[in-house]
Amino acid sequence: MRSVFPFLFLLCLHIGIMPIYSQVKDDVNTPLHLLPADYTTPYSIPTKNTTKQVLDRVFNYIQKNTPCELIDTVTQKNITKPSEINLNVSLKKGVFRITSYEWGVVYSALLNAYKNIGEKSYANYVKERQGFIATWAPFFREKYNAGFYANVKEFPLRQPVSPHALDDGGAVTASMIKSKLSGMDDSLDGQIDFFVDYIMKKEFRLIDKTIARNRPLTNSLWLDDLYMALPSLVQIGKLKKDKSYFDEAIYQLEAYTRRMFVPEKGLYMHGWVEGMTVHPAFHWARANGWALLTMTEMLDALPEDHPKRSFVLDLFKKHVAGIVKFQDGSGFWHQLLDKNDSYLETSATAIYSYCISKGCNEGWIDKMAYAPTAALAWNAASSKVNEEGQVEGTCVGTGMAFDPAFYYHRPVSKFAAHGYGPLLLAASEMYRLLDKGEFKINDSAMIFYVK
Repeated sequence: MRSVFPFLFLLCLHIGIMPIYSQVKDDVNTPLHLLPADYTTPYSIPTKNTTKQVLDRVFNYIQKNTPCELIDTVTQKNITKPSEINLNVSLKKGVFRITSYEWGVVYSALLNAYKNIGEKSYANYVKERQGFIATWAPFFREKYNAGFYANVKEFPLRQPVSPHALDDGGAVTASMIKSKLSGMDDSLDGQIDFFVDYIMKKEFRLIDKTIARNRPLTNSLWLDDLYMALPSLVQIGKLKKDKSYFDEAIYQLEAYTRRMFVPEKGLYMHGWVEGMTVHPAFHWARANGWALLTMTEMLDALPEDHPKRSFVLDLFKKHVAGIVKFQDGSGFWHQLLDKNDSYLETSATAIYSYCISKGCNEGWIDKMAYAPTAALAWNAASSKVNEEGQVEGTCVGTGMAFDPAFYYHRPVSKFAAHGYGPLLLAASEMYRLLDKGEFKINDSAMIFYVK
């Protein structure tokens, strides 16, 4: 029997079956630095083609699921004339509300996509829905003011007709002003002026004129409200060439930052309550996203020679640096930015990808340092777009809380509208970033090479 083993060993060598110990990959026989890594999300170079494919998948989904029509819910007849309005009239049901602030983000995102990519269908979608709102809102407002809806809690176009909070029109108004600035639509003036007046004269404020809320406690600040108000103010300042609107926006940013920015972390708290010495200091990801997106909008609209522009730019840089420190190895950010055991969240990740890409594109931050962060975030967020074009992994609407369990256990839903605008923004700005340079894999690492 012993003579058989040498024979089998020689036979293995002859037919190419090496002894098992020679198959081990070691420093001599293998370039170990090129071994494939076990990435949880794709670690690959974004391209214009793949980026636009994701953008169009989301766009096609929302286009099919956001009709802008009025119907009589009893007769199912389309309403085409103001004289046909009755208590049975409703917006034709879709998946999302075309008047919500989340959809204001979508409108702005598609205008950005049209600007960067040139696809006319993006602009047409925005023009159709904004025109619908601006055309019909005055007729419903006339009915509302006459008491027609006195016994009805909700009615068609309630948000732009009778706003109860900044959420009801700030983001949509900002997108309308952008449409007007781009020369797309001149029929929006009435609705724009109506809501800008609401922001400036009717929204609740503290005694020092800081925009505030009276929930969950009186005299409360929500970080989210920076985005609900300030983009409209800087855009109307740009449209009317009126410095007072820029000054008001700067004042609000300073007021919130003074109370809510945590310099040692480079992050904002979600909430602040007047009269308290200890505040609900949770660093909710999407609220920080709204703050960063607000600064992005302000830098895009403020004149280069505005005396406070440097303040906004410096704050933008500090906030980006703070946020980047907390990016997860998967490319996502966590629901609570500094709590790695909270879940990974899509909408905030997409907002950060957009703002960082935009900062790189405009030269506000270093492209080589930050473009890979934006690309990794884009790879992560885009992996949550399913075949139908729905955006998964988005936290639903979230109020301000004083305990971590609230944030940790907020549900996620593919019908949470908050994920769609940020995803479209991230896609269109990543598309533009790919004109500024080239991503290459160098020693297995994604590096951005500036043109």
